[in-house]
Amino acid sequence: MRDRDSEGRPRNARPRDEFGRPMPYGTAGVARVPDDYAPTTEQALDDGRRFLAEDKPFHAHEVFEGRWKCAPDEERELWQGLAQICVGLTHLQRGNGRGALTLFSRGAARIQGYGPPYDQVGRAATGFGEDSDASAAIALILRELELS
Repeated sequence: MRDRDSEGRPRNARPRDEFGRPMPYGTAGVARVPDDYAPTTEQALDDGRRFLAEDKPFHAHEVFEGRWKCAPDEERELWQGLAQICVGLTHLQRGNGRGALTLFSRGAARIQGYGPPYDQVGRAATGFGEDSDASAAIALILRELELS
């Protein structure tokens, strides 16, 4: 049965490891981004940069997903695309190259229309192969976004 909040919306209350994988209930996991996180654009970028620099793309995905849910309509594709690229990086960390390529492709398609530096991020995300290393991918995206 899926975890639900007091209003019946799905919420995953299971603890997560550093790669975002669910752990058994009662296990001490890493701190997570709250489900109701609704950052400003600047806060989302700052938090996302920090998590990517710490090699935590799952957490960056949660930040970008939080912004996507509360962003104006004209920004939603951008934030969703960034979240999908971070999920792709998470798949790389977990050794799932096929899943990473799928998410990189989806995310890149969403963000390339927003212009620089997002078009470069989209091109970088589509250039990873199944044998890519998550740290190298994160470093490249940080460099393309000029976030380092």
